[in-house]
This record gives sequence, structure tokens and C-alpha cells, in this order.
Amino acid sequence: MTTPTTRTVEYEADGLTMVGHLALPAGTGRGPAVLLGPEGMGLSDVERRRADALAELGYVTLAFDLHGGRYLGEPEEMLARCLPLLDDPDRMRGIGHAALDVLRAEPRTDPDRIAAVGYGTGGIIALELGRDGADLRAIGTVNGLNTGRPGEAARIRCPVWAGVGSEDPIMAPAQRDAFTAEMRSAGVDWRFVVYGGALHAFHHPPVDHAAPPGVGHHPRHARRAWHDVVGLLAECLPAQGPRK
Repeated sequence: MTTPTTRTVEYEADGLTMVGHLALPAGTGRGPAVLLGPEGMGLSDVERRRADALAELGYVTLAFDLHGGRYLGEPEEMLARCLPLLDDPDRMRGIGHAALDVLRAEPRTDPDRIAAVGYGTGGIIALELGRDGADLRAIGTVNGLNTGRPGEAARIRCPVWAGVGSEDPIMAPAQRDAFTAEMRSAGVDWRFVVYGGALHAFHHPPVDHAAPPGVGHHPRHARRAWHDVVGLLAECLPAQGPRK
């Protein structure tokens, strides 16, 4: 399999200079693209590797930044930045649109064939882009759910896939129920997967720093969630291999 071409891209969002990771498939032509959002800690090698893997499948992929090039490994610091952000849909949309504009402007991107996939905070930003009417072909979110402002889910114009762990105390049953009720009420084409026995951030490999309670890796479900994300993209945004 051909190694993708990668580069760092800088852009402005939320009053910060963001530092994203762009991965390009082999070839020179335009192709489908994926905006990839990270967990609340911020962009790390985990998301960079996922972006590279998607590029190997034929997707132009931008793993976007949340914190101006910083990775917030301390839970207190991460929560101090993310909790106000998660309470402000307009800020989240600003971060998402800034990254989406960078991806859409990339010459290798087919601007009419873009999906947004995110994990945790990045997944919620993907949902907010949909609620803001962004032109997307699919939205996928892993352990990142919220409910939007009344009526705005009706602006979502693409299928939505969501996955959470059954034992995730952050994405609790009441929050899951509110999300699915919102999708039903808006008439969205949606799917929801609960991974039995998994905690919050079950998809993320173990970290070498403190993690909040209720967070834990589940290797088997991590593989399944990745398979489900790739399946969503294959259905809604098929890549025919790198274009020459």
C-alpha cells in the first residue's frame, strides 16, 4: 500500500493558530475528503495515524486542531478549556468551519464530497457542523454526543452514525436518549451503535498520563468502531482508489 503524503497546515480559529495534519492519497487528482476531529485532549499521533490510514484508503484527510497546537494531557487543563467550548455551539462551529475551509481549499479535495468524523469533542463539532447546514456527505461521531438548539438538527443533510460505550458515564443513557430523540424528530438518516462493556474513549490507545474516571481502552471495540467508521465512508463517500 502506498504511503500517503503528509504535511502540517496552520490556520486561524477560535483566536488561535491551529496546527492540523493533512494526509493526501497517492496520485494527483481530486478525490473524496474527510475532516477528522480529535478527542478533547487535542490533536495527537493517534489522529495523525488515523488520517494517514484514511489517506491510504483514498481519502484526502485533515485531522484538525482544537487547542492551537497544544495537547492537553492534564484532565483539569483539558476540562477547563473544553467545558466552556462544549457549551458554546457557535465557537464549536467556528473551529469546525475554519478546518473545513482549509480542507475544501486543498487542490486534491473534491469539494462536493466531504465527510466529517470525530471522536469526543471532535465528534460533537462534526455534529454541530451538520446542524449548521454544512454541505457534508456523512457525519460520524465516536463517544461524542450532544443535542443542538431547537430545530437545528433539521439542517443536517446527510446520514449520521454515532457509537458509544455502554459503560460510558460521560455519554450517559439520558444523553443518548436525548440525542436519538433529536435525530428522530428532525427526520435525520441516523444510526446508533452501543459497544457493550466499553467506557468513554474506548477507541483511544492507553495514555501515559492521568485520565478522568470512566475512561478506558477496549481493543476489540476500538477495532469494531474503526471498521464501522470506514463502512460509513464506503457507503456514503466511496473512494475508488487514488485518482491519477
